Amino acid sequence: MSLNRLLLQTATVSKNVTRSAFTARKPDFTNPNWLRVGMAFGSTAVLWTLLFRQHSADVQEYKKRNGLE
Repeated sequence: MSLNRLLLQTATVSKNVTRSAFTARKPDFTNPNWLRVGMAFGSTAVLWTLLFRQHSADVQEYKKRNGLE
């Protein structure tokens, strides 16, 4: 059996055997998922808050170590 024929057989078998469990559909922009939107903005706000707190702590530690305070 030639290599091309073997590859062709494998390709046709894999197409027939596997099926996607998910269906593709266009997103509905008229009705957004508000839970996901809220979680995205909420997690972003939490991360920025943690970033600013860490920065403030780092600045205080820097000033304390260098005798600037």
